Amino acid sequence: MRVEDFQYELPPELIAQHPAERRDASRLLVLHRHTGIREHRQFADLPAYLRAGDVLVLNDSRVIPARLQGRNRRTGGAFELLLLEQNACNDWQALLRPGKRARPGTCIQLLDVHARPTSIVAEVVEKGEGGEHRVRFSGVADIFAELDRLGHMPLPPYIQRQDGAEEPGDRERYQTVYARVPGSAAAPTAGLHFTPELLETLRRQGVRIHFLTLHVGLGTFAPVRVPRIEQHVMHEERFELPEATAEAVAAARREGRRIVAVGTTTVRVLETVASWYDGEIRPTRGRTRLFIYPPYSFRVVDALITNFHLPGSTLLMLVSAFAAPGGTQGRDLILETYAEAIRLRYRFFSYGDAMLIL
Repeated sequence: MRVEDFQYELPPELIAQHPAERRDASRLLVLHRHTGIREHRQFADLPAYLRAGDVLVLNDSRVIPARLQGRNRRTGGAFELLLLEQNACNDWQALLRPGKRARPGTCIQLLDVHARPTSIVAEVVEKGEGGEHRVRFSGVADIFAELDRLGHMPLPPYIQRQDGAEEPGDRERYQTVYARVPGSAAAPTAGLHFTPELLETLRRQGVRIHFLTLHVGLGTFAPVRVPRIEQHVMHEERFELPEATAEAVAAARREGRRIVAVGTTTVRVLETVASWYDGEIRPTRGRTRLFIYPPYSFRVVDALITNFHLPGSTLLMLVSAFAAPGGTQGRDLILETYAEAIRLRYRFFSYGDAMLIL
């Protein structure tokens, strides 16, 4: 299939610049994939679609203030760094902008959140094949411990903020209420709609709630730069499927209960583990580069909560595969559903509205 098969036109005003006033006040488009029926609800109505015994699996990765500002120590030229993954203390993989000026040996003096110079320097060590750079920090015991003082929340570029910095509310709202394990360079956005009260309602209803961790990085948000999607190679992302979650998922599958994944990252972890162990679900930690696109036969996930995704993105390809497991007609169903959402003025992307695919 071609990348252009997954393109659609979105009016710019439908790109959500701010979250809904209350997390669960966002809209919820419910797609019944086997019949094509669509319903239009609020996210707070989610309990009406889940039932006792369902296992709801969420990604508890926590977004770090991964966007850093700095200046070339020799020329004074501005740089932006987006930290992706820690190799070791003060040794990171990062995206640098402008990338062409980030040659090995370049030293970048970091600025704090108030744009004041610090004594911390990032040296470009090498450039990776996927456009990322390896950088090494000096002048600080551990850059990770200083990110709250130095870094900005890594809002995606389509969310416009003055001077590129986040607004006060972004530190809270570009983070799920259950975020626990620091490490993501972008939010697992399907989970942004949940409130503690909604999670408690689901628990009282008999829904089993469990967590896994996938640290969101280039594998999730890197664009597809090849004409045919089969040629795209995903970047690796770290994950952990803990014992309690693995046991709950395995038991539900044996007993015919549903697995409801919150977000594409959760889908990729569960399907990765099943592919590694011939369909079994076991406690596992590792790295995944699983790329799900039509046709794909899902082994684990029965229902999916997700947001509306960018044209041509790997995330749109994944939900297209989920809309028609084992076939290719899901692409048309998803694009038709997106067209309806556009007509009804749904809000798109990270701070936008949600979908439930049953």
